[in-house]
Amino acid sequence: MYDDILIPTDGSETIDETLAHALPIAEDNDATVHGLYVVDSRITAAASDETGPDLEQSLEEEGRDAVATVTDRASERDLETAGDVRKGTPSKTILEYADERGIDLIVIGTRGKSAREKVTSLGSVSERVVDNASIPVFVVRDAGRTA
Repeated sequence: MYDDILIPTDGSETIDETLAHALPIAEDNDATVHGLYVVDSRITAAASDETGPDLEQSLEEEGRDAVATVTDRASERDLETAGDVRKGTPSKTILEYADERGIDLIVIGTRGKSAREKVTSLGSVSERVVDNASIPVFVVRDAGRTA
């Protein structure tokens, strides 16, 4: 049923819970697991000319680490993996990636904002993905969430 499953990540700890749901689905379907981190272009565009390049480099490094968490955990279960770090608006870039790669299911966590995103309060990426996706989206709610 699902050949390719996309797991977007922002590098936060909510990925553990998201993977706990996504990886069994991938195993049951012998699906390829795609990890994706989006460097939010709105954050880098707001940075000064002096700090922008360092910020972008830092976010790209964070992204590579975050994607490696997804692909490493999937590889431990002998699943095929793909990973990417892209620049753009997170929800739009997630949906573009899904379309380009023929993704069958997106598994995304809620309330997974990184420290930088908490400062800027850019809104709910998962909500925008759900609202605009043409494929199934499995939303994993953060167990630590109180509201």
